[in-house]
Parts: sequence; C-alpha cells; structure tokens
Amino acid sequence: MVVRLRLQRFGCKNSPFYRMVAADARAPRDGKFLEIIGTYNPIASREGIKEIRLKADRIRYWISVGAQPSDRVAWVLGKFGILPPPPQRFSLKKMIPKVDRKKEE
Repeated sequence: MVVRLRLQRFGCKNSPFYRMVAADARAPRDGKFLEIIGTYNPIASREGIKEIRLKADRIRYWISVGAQPSDRVAWVLGKFGILPPPPQRFSLKKMIPKVDRKKEE
C-alpha cells in the first residue's frame, strides 16, 4: 500500500480549507484517510496571516515509513523546515525577455 501525504479540501465555494492527511494513494482526494496530520487555511485573516497547523512528529513518522508527499504538501513542509525545500520547477532564464537573453550570450 502506497501512502501519500496530501491535502483534503473542505469549506464552501471560493472559501477553501484543507486538511493535511496521510492516505492510501488509491483513495479519492476527499475520501478515506489513515490519519490527519495538519490543517492549512490559505485565506489570509485580517492581519494577513495564513493559518497552518502541523503535527511535525507524525509527519516525520509517515515520511520515515515511506509516505510520499504531494507537490503542494512538499512545498509547505519545505517552508517549515520539516523536509528540504523541493527544487524549483521553472528556469530563471525564461523570465528574461528573449531579446535581452540574446544580448547576454
């Protein structure tokens, strides 16, 4: 059984709230899970704070037994130092206009 660390979506339309769960990879996104390991609220409060609560010891346990984090969960765990940050998926060279790129070469 392959275990994934991923986000389950809750909340209303245009107001998402996520649970971070350890789930079987074959289970649907909002389906059966093994354990809740945190929560993530991407909507900022009045102070501009996005709320993230993690059970770091349980996350480390699931990773130690072979659970694979999804892309977004890996990004969150990298931000909080639980995992090394994932590599960037884009090239900084592409952010420069083509005309300027040719001048540099």
